[in-house]
Amino acid sequence: MRTQRNLLPLLLLLSAALLAVADAQERKNYVVHLEPRDDDGGGGSVEEWHRSFLPEATLDSAADDGPRIIHSYSHVLTGFAASLTDAEAQTLRRKEGCLRLYPEEFLPLATTHSPGFLGLHMGKHGFWGRSGFGRGVVIGLLDTGILPTHPSFGDAGMPPPPKKWKGACQFRSVARGGCSNKVIGARAFGSAAINDTAPPVDDAGHGTHTASTAAGNFVQNAGVRGNAHGRASGMAPHAHLAIYKVCTRSRCSILDIVAGLDAAVRDGVDVLSFSIGATDGAQFNYDLIAIATFKAMEHGIFVSAAAGNDGPAAGSITNGAPWMLTVAAGTTDRAIRTTVRLGNGQEFHGESLFQPRNNTAGRPLPLVFPESRDCSALVEAEVRGKVVLCESRSISEHVEQGQTVAAYGGAGMVLMNKAAEGYTTFADAHVLAASHVSHAAGSRIAAYARSAPRPTASIAFRGTVMGSSPAPSVAFFSSRGPNRASPGILKPDITGPGMNILAAWAPSEMHPEFADDVSLPFFVESGTSMSTPHLSGIAAVIKSLHPSWSPAAVKSAIMTSSDAADHAGVPIKDEQYRRASFYSMGAGYVNPSRAVDPGLVYDLGAGDYVAYLCGLGIGDGGVKEITGRRVACGGKRLKAITEAELNYPSLVVKLLSRPVTVRRTVTNVGKASSVYRAVVDMPSRAVSVVVRPPTLRFDRVNEKRSFTVTVRWSGPPAVGGVEGNLKWVSRDHVVRSPIVIPPAKATA
Repeated sequence: MRTQRNLLPLLLLLSAALLAVADAQERKNYVVHLEPRDDDGGGGSVEEWHRSFLPEATLDSAADDGPRIIHSYSHVLTGFAASLTDAEAQTLRRKEGCLRLYPEEFLPLATTHSPGFLGLHMGKHGFWGRSGFGRGVVIGLLDTGILPTHPSFGDAGMPPPPKKWKGACQFRSVARGGCSNKVIGARAFGSAAINDTAPPVDDAGHGTHTASTAAGNFVQNAGVRGNAHGRASGMAPHAHLAIYKVCTRSRCSILDIVAGLDAAVRDGVDVLSFSIGATDGAQFNYDLIAIATFKAMEHGIFVSAAAGNDGPAAGSITNGAPWMLTVAAGTTDRAIRTTVRLGNGQEFHGESLFQPRNNTAGRPLPLVFPESRDCSALVEAEVRGKVVLCESRSISEHVEQGQTVAAYGGAGMVLMNKAAEGYTTFADAHVLAASHVSHAAGSRIAAYARSAPRPTASIAFRGTVMGSSPAPSVAFFSSRGPNRASPGILKPDITGPGMNILAAWAPSEMHPEFADDVSLPFFVESGTSMSTPHLSGIAAVIKSLHPSWSPAAVKSAIMTSSDAADHAGVPIKDEQYRRASFYSMGAGYVNPSRAVDPGLVYDLGAGDYVAYLCGLGIGDGGVKEITGRRVACGGKRLKAITEAELNYPSLVVKLLSRPVTVRRTVTNVGKASSVYRAVVDMPSRAVSVVVRPPTLRFDRVNEKRSFTVTVRWSGPPAVGGVEGNLKWVSRDHVVRSPIVIPPAKATA
């Protein structure tokens, strides 16, 4: 017995040692970033070169444990993805030519009426007709795949794939073979392709929704159970689609995302649509999405990326590199309306996608606001047969909250926003009679429920209502600037439709509320995931009309032609119905009919971005990691510039005691002979803005003219920051650029 007691500490130590060894031998996935080869490929294939970086023990064990190299990258990144133990990772880090190892991380998905709301109309002389509906342009989508048999991806009016196209089609066991003149390529990567008989097929719905929003063909009589009824189409209905399935239902691996980006560049896409969040605030040389999309930009590919769904918190923006278009989410003027009527006669409008024809909540029923405000803990005796007021928990839990109410016998639910969520309401697919109302409406309903001796409420269902106001506005969840990685560049860039968007759907068990209608072909979703493909499609239409324009020129056209006023002619509002800041909406709400003819553009090339990256202070090595080439930021041939000096279509000025002067250059893409006059809209008298020269004259198309903008305090510095606009005005165009002077704390 004594011997066993003496052995116990030894056994515990041995067990701990064995666990430590096992942990050290556990393999983890990494992206291995390498310096470019100097031998132009003469030293063997890319795959052989990549394998040469792996320790010999790694290669010897590959046959037993499976392949260690998961992906080889060559177009957007020099390197590969591999499965390594801690010791192997340390050995590889010390090898000459290895720049950095990035541990695998998982990124979230950023989750009919839109064309009309944005002014896209049929006809030969309309914007759509003149552009050929995006004809000939290839949009690459990185998402959860696609349902190729959906009517939104039919071939009507579609030309054959362009001759430059090099992509592949991996559909298997899908009717009609999967790929077509609409969907010209489809591939799946990593975990998204494992154990699947048809790898690129969408089993989550998200990818099908975003693909049809960007480039879905025309489909008559679209809708969801009688709501949002009409003709559905994407922004570029005759553009081609190339699908890169890099996400499963629950996650998107950075290893697979980079592989998808690499393939898209190699295949020859023109536009990349990226409805996936990224690590907010990461320095660009630590951000694989920023690195990969820099290479895409160098290949002339326009990248539209989601701003993220972490608003309204300041500094929550993702995908903030200036070579990407970062897209915020806004509302349209369509509501799928419900009306809550209280026993005292007050009425409050809300929304719900579930619009029952016969429902018990259509008549007055007892109203209760439980002690558990979010309805996470209910007592059946208190809620059975009643309308239950619940405070919103999160965007993803709205339907679940209704399921809880129904499970405890509730007859209906009024879902009220938290204070930070303001007036943004969702048309969710609830399982019972429900109405999602604003915080203001919910607060008044709660006050009535607490004060009335016998409070009652009814929910009436009004169906689809057009012309709701104010519209557009910025959705509360849409991530906000400033951009932590580069606060001197205004982000987001633009706002597009992202609330309650009807688009194609791939039915699945993810939506059990539709178990009685599993063939549902369309669905309503919200998020910057939805606003991003709107801008991807609009970019495709612009590229169709102006194939020689650079990604920066297309971005400039979108930003400088955008709307800062809503449909009532007053400044666009945020979720609190306050004037939306540029940190919430970017330059404004997209106006595609003006974007195809912007008059002037602020153009940029790779060299401009290199000078800007040098100015960020990340060093020669950091710039090299992003650009893939050796850079001497302090050399004679390369002059670093500040963020404010980048020829961007918006201007952020960190204004201290001294005036700040920056230079901009515009290119005439309008009429050959044209004259523009500078107009400064700066509401604050504390700021003076002087533009020199005040007039720009052009004699030919593609002619460039430069000017300077000098900003100074003309009074006491404004602690809360100042916003205004610089407009270049001609007979035919207004070219507007936001001017932002951040709060004093941000410039200290």
